[in-house]
Amino acid sequence: MDDNCLFCKIAVGVIPSLKVYEDDKVLAFLDIAPVEKGHVLVISKRIHSVALIETPDDVVSELLAVVRKVGAAMIAAGFGGYNVVQNNYPDGGQAIPHIHFHVIPRMKNRTDPLVWTSGANPYKDDEERTEFLELIRSHIK
Repeated sequence: MDDNCLFCKIAVGVIPSLKVYEDDKVLAFLDIAPVEKGHVLVISKRIHSVALIETPDDVVSELLAVVRKVGAAMIAAGFGGYNVVQNNYPDGGQAIPHIHFHVIPRMKNRTDPLVWTSGANPYKDDEERTEFLELIRSHIK
């Protein structure tokens, strides 16, 4: 792990997060600057690597298994669908240099397009953020 990496610090609990799912290898938590409310980040707790191509296959498999769980929870929670996004390097839109996947819920009957700007749809308060946290977390299997 990298002592200077924000996500490594979250992975070991030095920086708190709103956990949707956690096991000994992977952590899924609400993004603090969501594209859509309920936006979840899935990170490795085992290793620090920057990009997908630098990440061992077994770690990618662990991450994707949790991405699937989160996506299934979003569908079970009543979201109309979800996007999975994985950015690599600054030019690819990666803001935090630690392997991670974005799982972004899509709402049923939504008429506006997905806005690919971090923080485009902030929670109005901690109560609303907690509602989304509990909604998704309660459907993790």
